[in-house]
Amino acid sequence: MDENSIAWKTAERVHEEGGTFVLTNAPIAMRMGQIKQLAEKTGSEIIPADATNLDDLNNLVEKSMEILGGKLDFVLHSIGMSVNVRKGNHYTNQNYDFTHKGWDVSAVSFHKTMQTLYQKDAMNEWGSIVALTYMAAQRVFPDYNDMADNKAYLESIARSFGYFFGKDKKVRVNTISQSPTPTTAGQGVKGFDGFIAYAEKMSPLGNATAEDCANYTIVMFSDLTKRVTLQNLYNDGGFSNMGVSDLVMESFT
Repeated sequence: MDENSIAWKTAERVHEEGGTFVLTNAPIAMRMGQIKQLAEKTGSEIIPADATNLDDLNNLVEKSMEILGGKLDFVLHSIGMSVNVRKGNHYTNQNYDFTHKGWDVSAVSFHKTMQTLYQKDAMNEWGSIVALTYMAAQRVFPDYNDMADNKAYLESIARSFGYFFGKDKKVRVNTISQSPTPTTAGQGVKGFDGFIAYAEKMSPLGNATAEDCANYTIVMFSDLTKRVTLQNLYNDGGFSNMGVSDLVMESFT
């Protein structure tokens, strides 16, 4: 996590709105990131946790409630990683150990997080859980590789677990499908610069920024959206409903 991360921007916005929260990241990522700087800026405590490890998640939820003085109002899942992408493995030539690791980190961790929250009854009624996704879950973006599959699985988890969280706990679960955004994770995708330029030309409002996504997340955390759940919400400047744009067509004439 660094200052370009959507999670970082969201933490800043929650702090600006008077919210209190804890921060977490995998122990190995914390050594490389700047999360301590964010904690100091927002007056937050950090609880290291591997989101694929249930013991870590149990500790995270228990300590979060202890620090914050009770149940939680909102949770953001902002995790994504493909070892195949990092290693340069083509989609047609995956290392399946890498595939499984990326699936666990990027998608199954969301189920594990919600299962922990659900079983510990850790969310307040009308609380909100949000995960970040990308529309490669629905459409083909060849260089997005196995992350597309991970995001499709993540979105299915949001709907399936969201049903039980809503029925049993009155808690909302949604995903935000964001424009390509120059975060550390996004820039690891092959051809990212070209694609972000293409998406900018295709989208009537242009690409949504990390700040835009943080603002949308704040709305989804708020009581103003208390009966919005099981939704995959596009924050992409209109890209998801476009077929072609004048700016894109100009490159062919």
